Amino acid sequence: MEEKLKELIERLETAAVSNLKTVVLYGSAVTPEFVAQHSDLNVLCLVERAGAPELEALHGVADWWMRAGNPAPLVFTLDELHRSADVFAIELLDMKMHHRILLGEDFLAAFEVPMAFHRLQLERELRTVWLRLRQTILAAPQKRKDHLGIMLASVSTFCALFRHALFALGQPMPETKRQAVDALASLTGADPSAFHAILELREGKRKESQMDVEATLHTYHEFVEIVTNEVDRRLEAH
Repeated sequence: MEEKLKELIERLETAAVSNLKTVVLYGSAVTPEFVAQHSDLNVLCLVERAGAPELEALHGVADWWMRAGNPAPLVFTLDELHRSADVFAIELLDMKMHHRILLGEDFLAAFEVPMAFHRLQLERELRTVWLRLRQTILAAPQKRKDHLGIMLASVSTFCALFRHALFALGQPMPETKRQAVDALASLTGADPSAFHAILELREGKRKESQMDVEATLHTYHEFVEIVTNEVDRRLEAH
């Protein structure tokens, strides 16, 4: 990972020259939960200008980075980031709490996240990903591989929202996915076993052959449903 990040910075500096101000690594790559096979290397580039010419100058670097299996870098000016904070409160709070500066100054240390919008975004996104899960199950072939893929593809997103749900309810932000799942299981009475199974599979601690995929999917969906409705109910009561 370190060699990739070093080369990324070198390529960005060559392509952007003085326009590049700060490069931030964020997400699971800066937490103990980083899993090379599943975790992304998420990067934010803070620039002076983000017009079409400046983006075109970064195209080659972005193409190289994405061909290596990474998401395209996020590109913002500092003013744009401040103006976007009301709609990206979850992402920016996560970034503020878990990041590593690869180049430039740590502007995130003093960055203000508008928490009044955090709850609104959380409620909307939790409902949205729950609905997306239902639609995906509805549309997917009735095959073990496809159902397992649904859970593997969505578990990180759900766990991230679970962490923020607890924070919105006035509890400490959990450090890990498993802590978030367990805390919500205690709060709601939902069965966390499916989430544990999928997390263990991602981490290489469980074999696919040891899983009853259909039963796991049923429990997985039930956990999301119970948690979504209970979090919504509790937030309304606050």
